[in-house]
Amino acid sequence: MTHSVLIVEDNRDILASIVDYLELKGFEVDAIDNGQAALGLIQQNHYDLVVLDLGLPGMDGLTLCQQLRERDRNPLPVIMLTARDTLEDRLRGFEVGTDDYLVKPFALPELYERIKAVLKRATRSYEHRLVVGKLTMDTEKRQVTRNGQLLKLDRKGYVLLELLIKHWPGVVSHQQLSYALWGDEPPDSGALKSHIYRLRQMLDQPFNTPMIHNVPGTGYKLVADDN
Repeated sequence: MTHSVLIVEDNRDILASIVDYLELKGFEVDAIDNGQAALGLIQQNHYDLVVLDLGLPGMDGLTLCQQLRERDRNPLPVIMLTARDTLEDRLRGFEVGTDDYLVKPFALPELYERIKAVLKRATRSYEHRLVVGKLTMDTEKRQVTRNGQLLKLDRKGYVLLELLIKHWPGVVSHQQLSYALWGDEPPDSGALKSHIYRLRQMLDQPFNTPMIHNVPGTGYKLVADDN
């Protein structure tokens, strides 16, 4: 599997060295030298990890990392690069959600090993975590939160929502949803609507924006609430 990495560093020599080295190691690499521009790239593209310098024009690394964590759209791992070698700076980095911290000057093989370790931890930690916008489902704990608020779903509501999340942004047909609940022996057609209604009461009613949308004649889909 090829991993995609974004490097955010305003020192062009360091940036070029990291990019060349990681590409030789088989990574797909994008690079930018501005924190604000980096946020735009992250919003537009998929990355498995960000290597982020602390001191950046446009938006510093701490602010950028904090914004990524506050959005909670994606559990995107971050390795912070910095010339500041004080305990206070390192603790501040971890407070805003940095996964690892590497002090300049550093050896490229060490950065490579740190990246591999963080990606391995991230895969292990998040393989049971499904995220759509501000909706998160932990399939290991069987917990669902929206905008940080814990939702209490019944068993059938949980099954329906898991199917909708796994198919997002696509549509899940009435037949797929019905089969997930009752197999080959579904009750009358009104039963599915009843369970969708109950799910909407828990998922959508407490919030301003509905996430479950009806697709007439086909089924239902989730629409991400990123506001």
